[in-house]
Amino acid sequence: MPADDPQRPPTRLHGWRHPSIVAAAALSTAAGFAQFSATAALADVAAAFGEVTDAATVAGQLGLSMTTVGLGQAIIRASSLGSLPLSGAADRLGRRRVLLGCSAVGLALVAAAALSPGYWWFIALFALARAPLSTTNAIAGVVAAEETRTKDRARAIALITAGYGLGAGLTAIVRAVGGDAMGFRALFALALVPLALLPLIARLLEEPERFVRTHERVKPSRLTLAPLDPTLRGRFAVVALATFAITFMTGPVNTNLFIFAEGVLDLPRSATAIAVFAAGPLGLAGLLAGRWAADRFGRRGTAVSAHAAIALAGALTYSGSEWALLAGYLLSIGFGGCYAPAAGAISTELFPTHVRGTIVGWLTVAGVLGATLGLFTFGALVDLLGGFRGAGVAVSVPVLLCATLYLRLPETRDLELEESAPDLPG
Repeated sequence: MPADDPQRPPTRLHGWRHPSIVAAAALSTAAGFAQFSATAALADVAAAFGEVTDAATVAGQLGLSMTTVGLGQAIIRASSLGSLPLSGAADRLGRRRVLLGCSAVGLALVAAAALSPGYWWFIALFALARAPLSTTNAIAGVVAAEETRTKDRARAIALITAGYGLGAGLTAIVRAVGGDAMGFRALFALALVPLALLPLIARLLEEPERFVRTHERVKPSRLTLAPLDPTLRGRFAVVALATFAITFMTGPVNTNLFIFAEGVLDLPRSATAIAVFAAGPLGLAGLLAGRWAADRFGRRGTAVSAHAAIALAGALTYSGSEWALLAGYLLSIGFGGCYAPAAGAISTELFPTHVRGTIVGWLTVAGVLGATLGLFTFGALVDLLGGFRGAGVAVSVPVLLCATLYLRLPETRDLELEESAPDLPG
């Protein structure tokens, strides 16, 4: 049990299905829909703001060059760097306030992108939305970790991950059901729906008592974004490097999926929607398997195995055929689901409560830098090599080589947060 002041009742902790955790998952779903709508509609955006020709080039097929597309997507990803001060604010202002505020701002900006008059307006509005939406997902995971005991923590983090995945998957399904009438403008405007539901979600979301009690004793400085004890900096460096590595591949592989499938392989929207629909059960199975493995065999081994499998699936996705695309995508979703509970638990269990929001902000930065570099590298390689296959391999191999990084970290299975990363005394 968590250590508490003997004069006070024990800290209230909940099961993974508590309304507050479900509310955090709902906000993660909204963030997933809003963020992934740019990816799902990328082929439509390129065709609308570029010029599709009969030329046998990637630019002719898509309307814009992959360098332009990659640069735009890299700008959006790089804008997530703004999530560092926003996540850090959650250590000072509280998880609930930051979570609700970031959700509202991010969803409003995505809805505004429906009015974009040009490609770079679209990029600018999604870039502004990216930081608050990334913060929403990051702090939702913190809430899930802090509201639960160790036996429920991997389940709660899996629920947040499932929520984000559900939101991302809904973008493809909505486009398929809507057909030609569901252009990118209508898709972006749908962000108004979760925005309107925020007052209802806010009623269920509570401030984690773990945070409240710690905040009373240990107040983080307003002047530093990294108040981390020197003994913890080594483990942070390992987690940050592993995060950078995985996003270096998943950034371009996931972002360019629809533009490759629909713009290059000429797959219809219905085919990509079926793939996304099939990915739902696989992602859920991966989450359940990852949660079970993380609790039974440990966080480290599960993260290493899933990390390596994701890299191999990424290389397969862009190897050239429709079947390879579908198989690689579905495998990456399944192994990604397996990876999330273990990696998410590690990211929260290794660092104290009073800096946990700031730490997940820094890990978001590591992920942003990895994805940004990966997107730009992937786009440039596609144009340089004249195709996607070599680019897919180029961003996957380094990730595979980094899979063993997690073995350098201490195992946190069966430990409460107060045991795996105790807070400094006030």
